[in-house]
Amino acid sequence: MRKRLTITAMKKMKQERNAISVVTAYDYPSAKLAEEAGIDVILVGDSLGNVVLGYDTTIPVTIDDIVYHTRAVARGAQHTFIVADMPFMTYGIGRESTLRNAAKIMQEGGAQAVKLEGGADIAEDVAALVKAGIPVMGHIGLTPQSVHQLGGYKVQGKLDQEAERLLQDAKALEEAGAFSIVLELVTEPLATLISESLSIPVIGIGAGRGCDGQVLVYHDILQYASPYFEKKFVKTYADIGSTIRHAIESYVADVKTGAFPGEEHSFQAQAKPAAVDSLYGGGAQAGEGKSKPGSGASKEGVGLS
Repeated sequence: MRKRLTITAMKKMKQERNAISVVTAYDYPSAKLAEEAGIDVILVGDSLGNVVLGYDTTIPVTIDDIVYHTRAVARGAQHTFIVADMPFMTYGIGRESTLRNAAKIMQEGGAQAVKLEGGADIAEDVAALVKAGIPVMGHIGLTPQSVHQLGGYKVQGKLDQEAERLLQDAKALEEAGAFSIVLELVTEPLATLISESLSIPVIGIGAGRGCDGQVLVYHDILQYASPYFEKKFVKTYADIGSTIRHAIESYVADVKTGAFPGEEHSFQAQAKPAAVDSLYGGGAQAGEGKSKPGSGASKEGVGLS
């Protein structure tokens, strides 16, 4: 039986240049399949708002959404390290509220760590969570919860000033006690520099080859969407969306034509029960099966309809 990865083990993986594999998952079967495939870390991301709940952004995702989905993932992946996102406006709104919301995700959801978006501006919150015994993964670069403020989904760190700010944000998160950082949509040279500058693992998504690990969204890896929009930083490994669509189309056609259910999908009795004829008035003798006053036969007939 595999053992759940630990924070210490992840740091050692960075030192040994053993890349850390991370994937999002939002339900029991996805998590179970990911664990069976040997994934190192599962992230219950607020990206579930986009790919599972049908929102345009992650902003509408609530803490109850995260707890609900994390609980399902924890049941499916009992031997995998699980990180859960803290949704929009569940942190950075006061120390007590931040601690309470993180504790809810850990206690009710069953996660081993939480993830927060932001850099130096949330370092104090990160430090408070770590002090309370809650492991924290940081997230800088493109931060989807701030997509309106950033002006859309754009690559970060192209300008020298942006790059310097991201490097300082990464160092601030490390100093605050974060055990790892996600870098999203950041130029490859900057991501490499940040990874080399920190002692904690840096997990990239659209950040190139210089990170200590990679994370992708489950639905992107499998093209589990309709329509599926290709992304430059994603490599897809299957087209599950088309497979599902075609399978359901075949099912619909079989139902319409009567091809399903077939004899092999039906249950047959060895002999026709005699009671069937009597209940529906098909007995051999005249009057057989007719209910007599007070006999209760009509009640039995009603009960089968």
